[in-house]
Amino acid sequence: MFHDMSHAMRERMAYMEKVDARDRLDGTPIAARLRQIPPETGKFLALLAASAPSGAVLEIGTSGGYSSLWLALACRQRGDHLTTFETSLSKVELAQETFRLAGVQDLVHIIHGDAVQLLPRYQQVAFCFLDTEKGLFRLCYDRVLPNLLCGGLFCADNAISHEEALEPFLEYVASDSQVDSLVVPVGKGVLVCRKA
Repeated sequence: MFHDMSHAMRERMAYMEKVDARDRLDGTPIAARLRQIPPETGKFLALLAASAPSGAVLEIGTSGGYSSLWLALACRQRGDHLTTFETSLSKVELAQETFRLAGVQDLVHIIHGDAVQLLPRYQQVAFCFLDTEKGLFRLCYDRVLPNLLCGGLFCADNAISHEEALEPFLEYVASDSQVDSLVVPVGKGVLVCRKA
């Protein structure tokens, strides 16, 4: 999967990594930044998504489409596609450019809209990655979980970097008998839940 990445995809990823690093150094306001995952998190998510059962692959919080590229790799391996949600029109447009330049438009369906409202429509979810406003984590989890397949995976970013803000959510998930969960110290910390 990683060995088969196209030059166009590698090039777009490198460009986005450079922009993200520059914006963090320049002190660009958080709302204007790409707010993307580090490469090691992308690889980790791609491995998980490629190993998930057959079903829908979802992402909540597209931003510029960087994490979507990693998930698109997994979808190509699975013979599947990714559905990703983003509320910011400017980021939807940037992500569309990312998908076009990386050559994965056929693998990714981006929805400009509120995932919280739209998630109940998605049945048979095999994999979901959550990277959005921290106050929405529990709402998104509660919308996805009823439709998550047995053996399906729900992952959320920032479980270590934003541990204090996410503490009530992390405790809620840890006490949920429907899933087995673990915070993995990759990147900014990834919460991984597997539905029993």
